[in-house]
Amino acid sequence: MRQPAEHWNRVYQTKDTEQLSWFQADPTPSLRAISLCGPRSLSLIDIGGGASRLAGALVDQRRQDITVLDISQRALTLARVRLGADGQRVAWIARDITMWQPHRLWDIWHDRAVFHFLTEACDRQAYIQALSAAVPRGGHVILACFAPDGPTTCSGLPVQRYAPKGLQAELGPGFDLLHSWSEPHATPAGDMQAFTWSVFDRV
Repeated sequence: MRQPAEHWNRVYQTKDTEQLSWFQADPTPSLRAISLCGPRSLSLIDIGGGASRLAGALVDQRRQDITVLDISQRALTLARVRLGADGQRVAWIARDITMWQPHRLWDIWHDRAVFHFLTEACDRQAYIQALSAAVPRGGHVILACFAPDGPTTCSGLPVQRYAPKGLQAELGPGFDLLHSWSEPHATPAGDMQAFTWSVFDRV
């Protein structure tokens, strides 16, 4: 079931972002995956980037075309304020990904921990339609989702767990799997969560 913006705005209004289970002080796993996709001159959209530290790390790399999309306006505001003047170097979009119609193309689509919340087939289909409209042939897609041995819920919501082949099956023949690996994420509470990381080529 699609989750409304109110749920996620409430999460970011009532909890310290550094205590949220998905918080990363250092987005090295994302940066490593992004580095597999080509030079820093490529445009990038971060799906569900919210209040993460990734946008700031990309600005530090002197990337010039960065977009962050998140369902929570509150999360985006927190990130923009934290970046200060550098926040003006990022385009911020407050939208539900399952209801979003892209207005342009990006070379790299990065999603850490959004797709696995889409437990309904209709929402996954809407997501993939947006993805297909936003990434041209030759572009790259990075998906990081809970692995088959990962959590079954997050932030009080059910999730769908994936192996690389499962993600390939969801995306379909328009995407080729280039790289995949497993990587644990340590939550601020000290728990370990198994993630599947996959990089696809849009064909």
